[in-house]
Amino acid sequence: MLKLDNVCYRYKRSTNNVLKNVTAQMDAGKLSAIVGPSGSGKTTLLSIMAGMDKPTEGAVFIGDENLTRMDLDRYRRERVSMVFQAFQLFPLLTAIENVCYPMEMMGTNPAQAIARADDLLAAVGIDEAKSKRFPSNLSGGEQQRVAIARALSSGAKVILADEPTGNLDTANGNAVIEILQRLAHERGYCVIIVTHNPEIAEAADQVFKMKDGILTMKGQTSA
Repeated sequence: MLKLDNVCYRYKRSTNNVLKNVTAQMDAGKLSAIVGPSGSGKTTLLSIMAGMDKPTEGAVFIGDENLTRMDLDRYRRERVSMVFQAFQLFPLLTAIENVCYPMEMMGTNPAQAIARADDLLAAVGIDEAKSKRFPSNLSGGEQQRVAIARALSSGAKVILADEPTGNLDTANGNAVIEILQRLAHERGYCVIIVTHNPEIAEAADQVFKMKDGILTMKGQTSA
């Protein structure tokens, strides 16, 4: 679903690569975890997979399509969705309005957007009463569930999650892991999580380790 082919990245005016010949494939129907210490390149890699930065060398493919030949604004709207550690919900919109927002930006009929948002919120455990609340009136776990529902609302089949359990207690964190796992296994999403949480790594189908800009799959060693 998402393939990295010898991806290198370096900042402007720098001669050192932050990412070094990263090659990997993250498949539909699987939960993939990328682990590694701070400063290892995980966030840079996530940014490239999200189409927010372009590789200095190499290529990223979604299916058979090369991101460098795609409209990246459209890619971010329709093909890939992000879930953040800090939730990133609009504070002045209710839960259901947050979930409707991406659909409305794509021109979905408001009534259809509301119906789909209801279904998505119910699927992640947010009932009708809570769907009408503002984010400040929801718990952290509830806000992250809303954020996942919003990520699903665009119809994108690739979900990139940046430390999605980082601001949650153990119980809520485990609930979020279970939701993301179900999305991969039962609904065929390609779910990719950057994390320090060992429980996510244990639940993942594929575990990649990032160190000094080099990505290896668990069980492999870098050259």
